[in-house]
Amino acid sequence: MSRRNDRGGSRSINYSASPLLASKTPMWRSKFIVASLAIVFAGLGARAAYVQVFGNDFFQRQGEVRFARTLELPANRGRVLDRNGLILASSVVAQSIWAIPEDVDKAHPKMRELAKLLEMPLADLKKRMANEDKTFVWIKRQVDEPVAKQIAALDIKGIYQRREYKREYPEGEAAAHVVGFTNVEDRGQEGVELAFNKQLSGKNGSRRVIKDRLGRVVEDVRDVIPPVDGPDLQLSIDSKVQYFAYQKLREAVRTHKARAGSVVVLDAVTGEVLALANYPSFDPNRRRNLSGEQLRNRALTDSFEPGSTMKPFIAALALEKGMVKPTTPIQTAPGRIQIGGSTISDSHPHGVLTVNEVIQKSSNVGTVKLAMQMQPREMWETYAQAGFGQKPQLPFPGSVSGRLRPYKSWRPIEQATMSYGYGLSASLFQLAQAYTVFARDGELIPVSMLKTDTPATGVHVFSAQNARAVRKMLEMATASGGTAPQAQTMGYSVGGKTGTARKQEGKGYADKKYRSFFVGLAPVDQPRIIVAVMVDEPTNGVYYGGLVAAPVFSETVQQTLRILGVQPDMNVKPQIVTELVEESF
Repeated sequence: MSRRNDRGGSRSINYSASPLLASKTPMWRSKFIVASLAIVFAGLGARAAYVQVFGNDFFQRQGEVRFARTLELPANRGRVLDRNGLILASSVVAQSIWAIPEDVDKAHPKMRELAKLLEMPLADLKKRMANEDKTFVWIKRQVDEPVAKQIAALDIKGIYQRREYKREYPEGEAAAHVVGFTNVEDRGQEGVELAFNKQLSGKNGSRRVIKDRLGRVVEDVRDVIPPVDGPDLQLSIDSKVQYFAYQKLREAVRTHKARAGSVVVLDAVTGEVLALANYPSFDPNRRRNLSGEQLRNRALTDSFEPGSTMKPFIAALALEKGMVKPTTPIQTAPGRIQIGGSTISDSHPHGVLTVNEVIQKSSNVGTVKLAMQMQPREMWETYAQAGFGQKPQLPFPGSVSGRLRPYKSWRPIEQATMSYGYGLSASLFQLAQAYTVFARDGELIPVSMLKTDTPATGVHVFSAQNARAVRKMLEMATASGGTAPQAQTMGYSVGGKTGTARKQEGKGYADKKYRSFFVGLAPVDQPRIIVAVMVDEPTNGVYYGGLVAAPVFSETVQQTLRILGVQPDMNVKPQIVTELVEESF
């Protein structure tokens, strides 16, 4: 209690009246409190020194992790061009839609309109943004520019856009198996896009920035490293030839109610691939619900027994060995021959045939009689030199090597059947390349998917004289009395060989399943192109290669030679014969 002093009016305190103030505080307690405060301040000082001086790098990194970002500046993928500079694949700007779920009002009145623009159910859209713990979620990648503008106009909080690139393929399904496609990350998945992915991709740039919570750039941290765009890639493909070949192949497959088909067009001078088409195909711009049937590049991935298309190689080898001449007669009566207990037959008896006629009429008996005078090693070496049993030197993934068994294991019946194309397998592309032997006067040339103006040089398999002699046999096969008169082409001489092979089924062959094919060249005297056609399982009444595949060859040859500017070498319209000699198989 305090009292007023009468003289000065001041107050005095009576310490004895307060037990708390009257008690004596130990000296050590005061010192302890002061010391504790000193230690705390020392600790804070040490921590500050560690954060700002000694451990600065660590905390600087932690701060950058939370606010600094390295933005990838995507390089523009190189274009894919045809031999004339027409675009087969190019990149266009496309906006990708993303969101910060916790910022999006799920009940926003414009959400239904957003879902409609994104072509997705409203329930799916809301499901993508259901987890509000996420600060980033993709809604839809690579939407078209007009759609992106409409989405931006909705002005929904939490919905943002990011600029990306997507590929467009102007030739659509016609060139799909050649060009292929990329995924949403702009990486090649099929065809040329995959085979040349590294070259086309270029090199991405980068930009180091500081972002706020909404992902907006606040400040650049360092200089921008600009992207390096991928270079353009010019293919050997001629888009006009490609489109026309695809159209004619598609018509044939549909007309004959076949399962599938393929066509290959090669430049016999340079070895360039002018066209490579398959049906069924797909639209690389719209790839929903694709099947393996559509994606398969059958010309390279499917192998089959080439049938009678192998007979010209036996004839050439017989000429090369000096066993026969083109006019040497061979007795094929009575139209069958026994080899090791098995009977090999022709479609019907022919009697005496010259070597020329053996190829013209596709006689199994005549071909086997030639082959059985050879050593298995000689046949095997010829086939191997022509590229059979070896993977084509193309960058495409999935190319098959076919099957050519070592000659030491051949039995006599196997040697006989291999002479007319059974017991070995090849892809259509291998078959087309093998026929460069006849188009290039005995020389097998390499092939290329890239444009080149340099004539190709290869390896000689036969002499020029014997290769030309076989070319005349191939021309006879397309004339009246041959197996493929429907291969004749307006204004141009052609030569080629039909093939009709039963399909393997289990351990044997199917009774009513065939592959029909035709491989040929034009013009005959100075071949410029080689065309190979295969139609798988025609079921509309006819299945011979001369009736199913040869017409596709004829139309493709005529159009291709005109596009290439090759002058016609025939002045008279060829006589198209509707009745053909049935080939043996």
